[in-house]
Amino acid sequence: MMNRYESILRGGLHRSRNGVILGVCRGIAEHFDFSVFWVRTIAVIILLLSGFWPITGIYFIAALIMKPEPAIPIQSDDEQEFYDSYLNSRKRAADRLKRRYENIERRIRRMEHTVTSREYDWDNRMNSRGT
Repeated sequence: MMNRYESILRGGLHRSRNGVILGVCRGIAEHFDFSVFWVRTIAVIILLLSGFWPITGIYFIAALIMKPEPAIPIQSDDEQEFYDSYLNSRKRAADRLKRRYENIERRIRRMEHTVTSREYDWDNRMNSRGT
């Protein structure tokens, strides 16, 4: 049970992309494994009992605070970290992807240089004749 509360604080509670109005009720229902019907029913009852503005304000504040559900389910901690960084700072996430791409490009250039060098060609010719 404590694990579920930790995941809420860590950001495990998301707005659903399939919700009717901003996906707050569906996101809460999916996270706590409740029926969406009952979560919406409770929301409407609170709306009728408390008045229109208090619950509407709370609902829209929850929609602003809750992160949207990832389009692709998160499989690992690295993916969760990237998703969180993307939501908090898209520029930082783009810079992170750019650095990763540049690192891969640098490694490919090193491999190309090694494979296309004269020494590599010479070693291959010498080793192939010896066998």
